[in-house]
Amino acid sequence: MASRVAGKIKLQSVDELLGVPEIAGTQEIEIGRIHAFPNHPFKVLDDEKMDTLVDSIRENGILNPVIVRPDNSGDYEMISGHRRLHAAGIAGLKKVPAIVKEMSDDEATIIMVDANVQREEILPSERAFSLKMKMDAMRRQGARIDVDGTCCTECDKSGKKTASIVGDQVGLKARQVHKYIRLTELVPEILEFIDQKKITITMGVDLSYLNEQIQKWVYEYYKDNGFLKPVQVEALKNYPNLSNATQQSVISIMNDALPKKSVSAKITFSEKKLDKYFPSHFSSKDRENIIIQLLEKWSDEQGQTI
Repeated sequence: MASRVAGKIKLQSVDELLGVPEIAGTQEIEIGRIHAFPNHPFKVLDDEKMDTLVDSIRENGILNPVIVRPDNSGDYEMISGHRRLHAAGIAGLKKVPAIVKEMSDDEATIIMVDANVQREEILPSERAFSLKMKMDAMRRQGARIDVDGTCCTECDKSGKKTASIVGDQVGLKARQVHKYIRLTELVPEILEFIDQKKITITMGVDLSYLNEQIQKWVYEYYKDNGFLKPVQVEALKNYPNLSNATQQSVISIMNDALPKKSVSAKITFSEKKLDKYFPSHFSSKDRENIIIQLLEKWSDEQGQTI
């Protein structure tokens, strides 16, 4: 359960979630015996922060043990500590300190999400898939029979909707939780654009309702043109029978949605043409003044003949 401090959400630590002391009960486990959590939604990147973590581990070792659970083959599944494990391997460690705890698949999923979602920086794609995984696990745990005999997989035993519970724990409204989960329906290429802040989350939610092929065409359009406007996404969203559209018609819909540029009348004269009527020593400004004077004279004459 999350607690609120000074108006902010404060999640429990992994140790609090597991109900174990910080160091007690740790074991030294060979890195090769620990495998990643299935469909782990949090990215482990070899970036500057990873370099800093590697340097810290080389100098101080791993200060906080990773959290694992035993698997059926006698090895271990990572619950919390994927980045530390990766950094330890780069640093040349053969073993890492670990807390081993038995837990069900759903318990492991919830703890894995809660442990990683506490990071200061989290990508929209990471938040989307982690919220979905946690909600699915909580629904399986909290399924109950309502008084009318129907099964309620959207509520916990108190009747509160799962999205609201998950949202309370991470500082989001239920509708925001649902929006993030919609992002899991996007093709990976568009989801990557959202992580890179090339496309907004709101645009991503709207695109998530389009079928996979349409989404791929939208991605190709962005890649070819370098932009995607909200008005274009809105046009696709509202277009009837879009699922039967061709790639060319999708492109036409998107192009037609763009504001039309006003076409201003513009006439140009080549220097060669003007040389026929002006002395060579006339500057561009001199030529412009004479042309304007002649046009004014012509306009006056036209007015007299009307």
